[in-house]
Amino acid sequence: MKYLDEFRDPELARSLLDEIARITTRSHNIMEVCGGQTHSIIRNGIDQLLPGEINLIHGPGCPVCVTPLGVLDKALAIAARPDVIFCSFGDMLRVPGSDKDLFSISSEGGDVRVVYSPLDALTIAENVAKAQPDKQVVFFAVGFETTAPANAMSVHQAKQRGITNFSMLASHVLVPPAIEAIMSSPINLVDGFLAAGHVCTVMGTSQYGPLAERHGVPIVVTGFEPLDILDGIRRVVIQLESGEARMENAYARVVSADGNPAARSMVEQVFEVCDRQWRGIGEIPASGWRISEAYRSFDAEHRFDVADVDAVESPLCRSGEVLQGLIKPDECEAFGVECTDRHPLGATMVSSEGACAAYYQYRRLSGTPVRI
Repeated sequence: MKYLDEFRDPELARSLLDEIARITTRSHNIMEVCGGQTHSIIRNGIDQLLPGEINLIHGPGCPVCVTPLGVLDKALAIAARPDVIFCSFGDMLRVPGSDKDLFSISSEGGDVRVVYSPLDALTIAENVAKAQPDKQVVFFAVGFETTAPANAMSVHQAKQRGITNFSMLASHVLVPPAIEAIMSSPINLVDGFLAAGHVCTVMGTSQYGPLAERHGVPIVVTGFEPLDILDGIRRVVIQLESGEARMENAYARVVSADGNPAARSMVEQVFEVCDRQWRGIGEIPASGWRISEAYRSFDAEHRFDVADVDAVESPLCRSGEVLQGLIKPDECEAFGVECTDRHPLGATMVSSEGACAAYYQYRRLSGTPVRI
């Protein structure tokens, strides 16, 4: 198949659903580790079409959602400075910090700009250096392995081109350590995983085989269209029903075993592995990237001395349990009441890949009380 519509073919979807129903003989909990997959599942009603024995669990696959509150407060503190032009992708602007968001900073006079690439921020820094030499340009870099190469390249180019008024507030997180943390938890519910295909286009699949073997769970790398997801579920169920536990690449049209060596090389040059806090989950060892010592002068956290900022989560928000797959979004008492798209308590309601946002957009009329 070559074209997008083919991956949404209802007859092929029905065939895959029939096969899943035929081979399923017992209950299975399958977690997708990608917010894009979560939205595709909820938007297309895939979870409602599957046999009752198949329970899809929404994991910590939204990079905006897992960005810790402390990092957001650091971003807010930097963005509020009169000498800073703060650049970010648009999906971070409404994510609530402890008491405000980046939109609030902008309304109070902060220079907050939406960019479409970290290289856009670098261009702003290069132009500003001539007209306003006292201004610093900061790019807010969040995301999984997928967005890291472009972010690393912008820092690398800043150093090469001598652009000294540019820095990056980095909060990258890594998927394999998150799977490790989920499987090591005493309250883990997961029997198998759908791994994120776009992450594997960068990093390859080598880390997933040992994870599958060590924890005895199937891990199937798959894409984001309905047929991709259904085929991934089918492959996980086949393994579970036959007692297998291995990594399987169901997204071979995009993913290779080695990923993208050039992108990986750039990331390894600019970033180094570190422990990382995940919003609502806590610290996961070796689960993040920070700017390496060789590029430390471009690290906004150090440049603006915000390393010690700490924060406390809202007691009403249960997004941490949602991100761990312990509850569905509509099982949170605040969902659709205290927490809506206009009054979000947590990032999972704000992000375009958040599980709470998916349920609010596609499922809120199914009986959950909603405040408009």
